[in-house]
Amino acid sequence: MVGSTEELRSLISSFLQERLDAKLEKLPDDDPKRAKLRGQFEREAWLSDAARRVAQLQVVTHSLKPIHPDAKGASVYAPPESLPRHDLVGSHELPENFAGDVVGNAAALDVYKFLKLEYQGRSLLERALDNDRDLFAAFSDNPEQASEWLRAFAAIVEPGEQLASHTHAKQLYWLAGDDPTNDGHFHLLAPLYATSLVHKFHGDVNRDRFGDGVKEARQARRERRYWETGYRDYLNLAVQKLGGTKPQNISQLNSERGGRNYLLASLPPRWVSSDIKPPLFVDSVFERFGRRRAVRETLRGLRGLLRSDPAANQKTRERRDEFLGALIDELVLFASGYSLLEPGWSASSDCLLVEAEALWLDPWRDDGDFAQRRESGEWAQEVRHRFASWLNKQLERELPVGQEEHRFWAQHLKQRFDALQEVLPYV
Repeated sequence: MVGSTEELRSLISSFLQERLDAKLEKLPDDDPKRAKLRGQFEREAWLSDAARRVAQLQVVTHSLKPIHPDAKGASVYAPPESLPRHDLVGSHELPENFAGDVVGNAAALDVYKFLKLEYQGRSLLERALDNDRDLFAAFSDNPEQASEWLRAFAAIVEPGEQLASHTHAKQLYWLAGDDPTNDGHFHLLAPLYATSLVHKFHGDVNRDRFGDGVKEARQARRERRYWETGYRDYLNLAVQKLGGTKPQNISQLNSERGGRNYLLASLPPRWVSSDIKPPLFVDSVFERFGRRRAVRETLRGLRGLLRSDPAANQKTRERRDEFLGALIDELVLFASGYSLLEPGWSASSDCLLVEAEALWLDPWRDDGDFAQRRESGEWAQEVRHRFASWLNKQLERELPVGQEEHRFWAQHLKQRFDALQEVLPYV
């Protein structure tokens, strides 16, 4: 027991020393702040501060933030062993080493990193939850102090003062009785996001799509060659982005995924209009886009507004943005049509599209390298550039447009696409 206590203290000290060294590196040797920092990173001093700050965090398995980023209600920590067993896929099937998520003040995340430290296969958090005597002794020689810190760290998995929903949360009335006309026969449910389960699924899918040997196995299939191992496909896999440009505002795990959350397809049969054909033998679809009646009419309105030399006021800006928004809406509709085609049409030798447009318009293509390049999102900047160049070209015959307008069109498109990415995978 004494040996375990000393080893735990050594683990804690190593963690604190590493963080202290990182801060001292940024300071000159004669900076008076160095002495203050060393005092702050003494074991008991830091533990006391961490035990105070841990109240700003909560470890959860089911989070409210992904439901709505402004929701202020309670999230829940429900480990798999606490959940009822059943035959459906759910959080009860998570392994013992599942990743708990963290919501709260990002400035206190160093405390959670501390609690994730492992000793003999168990994290400090697990030991705190089990009231581990070795950890108790490692914290402090003062039993009362050690007990107080242990309780504070264990409380990170507990909800706030009370479980509460919020006006931004979703609610579901579930008929639990026999009479749908009797309000008393309903339970009011507040769905939460199974963030730990989603994170495990995301990791499994990425290994199946981009793991070792997958590229070679896919290539062997295309070439009709024997391969020792198979691979898994996830047809029509969608990506839901949560948090926009600030995924850390949703949760730690969401930030680690760059806001990406996979959605399996659950779709009705698709009927593809005979009018929608793959854009073959062209290097860009924007000329075809410009031939749409709604696009031509919107362009006519935008030209008319800008030619009239309107006053530089809020009303003019709103009118301009209405036309631009209508163009972008038409662009989304245009792209959605190609997403309904048989996946992989862009792999044809007759497809001459620049890669950025192919990545944009063929979101379901069954190709590991293609899917990885699409998921990186780098193609989106090129699409925005091409849209802005196309729009400038439509206007420059009658209006003096240049780089400033180009940047404005592209930035407006980015804002709209970023907002739509949470629900439309083809943008």
